Amino acid sequence: MSKVRMSTEIPVPADQLWSLIGGFNALPDWHPAVEKSELQGEQGTVRKLTLAGGGQLVERLVSANDKERVYTYEIVNGPLPVMNYKATIKVSENEDGSSSIVEWSSEFEPVAIETDAVKAIQGIYQTGFENLRKIFGG
Repeated sequence: MSKVRMSTEIPVPADQLWSLIGGFNALPDWHPAVEKSELQGEQGTVRKLTLAGGGQLVERLVSANDKERVYTYEIVNGPLPVMNYKATIKVSENEDGSSSIVEWSSEFEPVAIETDAVKAIQGIYQTGFENLRKIFGG
């Protein structure tokens, strides 16, 4: 299994950041690679993502806890060079409460060369983090 864990500081309180990124259907609101997200299923625990430039991903929500500002999901189907991909997005508050840390981590089996798969996942996370810093001026 390969692992990727990245984090960045965002200059807003954790609750404010979580209100933007904490919804399972919220990726198009903050990640520039995702044009659209559609919830599917009775419980709304599956999302179909339409990616910028074409392509689709289907992901399933594994667990969510708004109080702890964390959710875990897995890829059901998509174009990424990974299998058995499971990821967690978590937001925590810095000690003074004026900023927060968003952490995105995952475990997966690479389908391609491991370094290429890891770089692809890191690129996705980094793009999301950079856009969050743009949104919040960080």
